Amino acid sequence: MFSVNNQKFIEMDELSLQKVPFFFIVDFLMENVEIFKENEIGNSGLLIDFQNFSNMETTHDLDKKVEWKSYPESLESFKKGFDNVQKNLHLGNSYLINYTRKTKIDTNLTLKEIFYHSTAKYKVFYKDFFVFFSPETFVKIIDGKISTYPMKGTIDASLENAAEILKNDKKEKAEHYTVVDLLRNDLSMVADDVKVDKFQHIDFIKTQQMDLYAMSSEISGNIKPEFDGKVGSIMKKLLPAGSILGAPKQKTLEIILESEGFDRGYYTGVCGWFDGNNVDSCVMIRFIEKEGDELYFKSGGGITHMSKLEDEYQEMKNKIYVPIY
Repeated sequence: MFSVNNQKFIEMDELSLQKVPFFFIVDFLMENVEIFKENEIGNSGLLIDFQNFSNMETTHDLDKKVEWKSYPESLESFKKGFDNVQKNLHLGNSYLINYTRKTKIDTNLTLKEIFYHSTAKYKVFYKDFFVFFSPETFVKIIDGKISTYPMKGTIDASLENAAEILKNDKKEKAEHYTVVDLLRNDLSMVADDVKVDKFQHIDFIKTQQMDLYAMSSEISGNIKPEFDGKVGSIMKKLLPAGSILGAPKQKTLEIILESEGFDRGYYTGVCGWFDGNNVDSCVMIRFIEKEGDELYFKSGGGITHMSKLEDEYQEMKNKIYVPIY
């Protein structure tokens, strides 16, 4: 189906077993894996701002008003891939498919300014090639315990009773249940005693364009002895991330590749920081990429057989934002 870069995952295992701190980036198809030891990050063209690791320089206030315009594809264009996704869902080939699009944007901000002035749990600027500001943790590994935090389901926070509507929406609930079940099964491949610790937790995400509520859960387990200390083996087993793929994984990946019509690249891949003992990693969403002189924002959402075309098109557009306010 695709060519996994096995050697790089082996290298990650070797470093983590030796307790050497490093930062890693894995693209969506696990073909491009980059590893930066702590002493290599400074010269890598990489800027990182995680909760427990940052190489951000001090910066001045943003001295200009943010200009931001997006040019989403037409509903008819969106519908082509959406229809193929729905056909496969109704045939029973998948239960949940994460369908994503790329949208041209114009802004007076540079990628580096977006990195420095946006607010998010995880931010990375990569060599003036892409920047992301992700709210979604992939996995954390702390003292032999692994936890994952799937985020599925968003709603405009300005709507009356928005959080309750999100929690009780049949389509959003089905989507969230499916991802939680998928990631519980995924964690069981590398961990014992897997359990759901929190279910349908609502997060508030503030942006300049609009405020959103997002629904997430927490799942945890104890790393199996054969995976203890092997960050590369764990990541290889768990990727691609279920929350941005769907279920079942292999068939759903085939449907995504034939439906989307563009290369996700690093978008919806995973990156993380190993500090010598523990891991914090995120899903690379809320993602802006440079192609030549153009900027593109990649966004999307989970589709189930209950999904409505216009609602999914609107959700894709709602996620085209920059969290600067």
